[in-house]
Amino acid sequence: MGDVRNVDVVVIGLGVGGEEAAGRLASAGLDVVGVEHTLVGGECPYWGCIPTKMMVRAGSALAEARRIPGLAGASTVEPDWAPVAGRVRDQATDDWNDKAAVDRLTGKGGTFVRGRATITGPGRVRVGEQEYAAARGLVLATGTVAVIPPIDGLAGTPYWTNRDAVEAATLPGSLIILGGGAIGCEFAQVFARFGVAVTIIEGSARILAMEEPESSEVATGVLTADGVTVKTGVRATHVTHDGAFTVALTDGSTVTGDRLLVATGRAARLGELGLETIGLDPGARFLTTDDRMRAADRVWAVGDVTGNGNFTHMAMYEADIAVRDILGQGGPGADYRARPRVTFLDPEIGAVGLTEQQARDTLIDVRVGHVPLSATSRGFVHGPGNEGFIKVVADHERGVLVGATTAGPAGGEMIGALAVAVHAEVPISTLHSQIWAYPTFHRGIGDALKALA
Repeated sequence: MGDVRNVDVVVIGLGVGGEEAAGRLASAGLDVVGVEHTLVGGECPYWGCIPTKMMVRAGSALAEARRIPGLAGASTVEPDWAPVAGRVRDQATDDWNDKAAVDRLTGKGGTFVRGRATITGPGRVRVGEQEYAAARGLVLATGTVAVIPPIDGLAGTPYWTNRDAVEAATLPGSLIILGGGAIGCEFAQVFARFGVAVTIIEGSARILAMEEPESSEVATGVLTADGVTVKTGVRATHVTHDGAFTVALTDGSTVTGDRLLVATGRAARLGELGLETIGLDPGARFLTTDDRMRAADRVWAVGDVTGNGNFTHMAMYEADIAVRDILGQGGPGADYRARPRVTFLDPEIGAVGLTEQQARDTLIDVRVGHVPLSATSRGFVHGPGNEGFIKVVADHERGVLVGATTAGPAGGEMIGALAVAVHAEVPISTLHSQIWAYPTFHRGIGDALKALA
């Protein structure tokens, strides 16, 4: 065992949240050690947000070109995955090399250690033969991994996770996707638009089951139009692989495909950290924190491990709170009433706060306003590709919005205005008096507010 090195803070896991915390604490003059066993930056820049949105952009370009007939003439579209794979490799991920991210951290004064960290006691962390004693404490930001369900026959087959799908240099002729959440749906639409025969298998009664039913309806419609086969209310019972995959389903049918993508959720990386040495449960699904992101005495947790949403923006938000607490800077604590989220389909589906059902489960007087995007001025002008809607959910007793969904060509951008309304609890009477620019998609927010009555 090597000597113990005394430092101020050890950050375990350098995904988006961990890197943000480590960099800011180091910039503030603390002696910070950041530990990561994969790539600094985590899932988002290499296998998540950035490369997948490049893929979505490419698929959307193909779809828009196919909409030219009837709008602007004629078009011929020939999909080619090579430019997409090249852009992901060269521009998004630097061929999955994190040197720039490591240099970013060390340039701020932090120390980077590549390896797996084990907590050995309060403020103590071992990486290989080196042990660190952190005077101020630990920040846990180890992120999540893809959940692989215990389906008979699945283990040992060359199934894909999101990482394999992002790294694919060529596309299969056919693809089965287990899971109809945001990840599964986004990949399904992208690959279908490049000519892959895609089947989604979702155990719930609808895809995007955590969102509004209207969101599920829109997503099912556009995916089906892109050639995706959507199977809901069924689960995989057995998987075989003999050059291709065959998946047996609970309804007695089977589905075959060249590749199988498992997108059935993600779980926090906690089990091998040594959490029991600091009084935390290593078998917990997530780490429970207070409004300052404290999980235990001198232990902060940020990002996916907190269970507050597997989103880059949530990790950044929580890292900011933890950093301010460690530095004694005060400021507002965590407030999750207005958590925004976007599913990057075409149309984009943005959402914030409570769904209608969640609101009805907790509030006495709930009012809902809904307007189809095609009925708005901009939706009418837009024409093909104007699928979507705007829905607002109000607590009538208090006169404020508690949730909203914006689905459409700019759904992810439109939700911004409603996120402000939910977060700041802007009175609905004030929103009614707002001037909404014409003709815009977001003008439909005013129409949805009128429908509350």
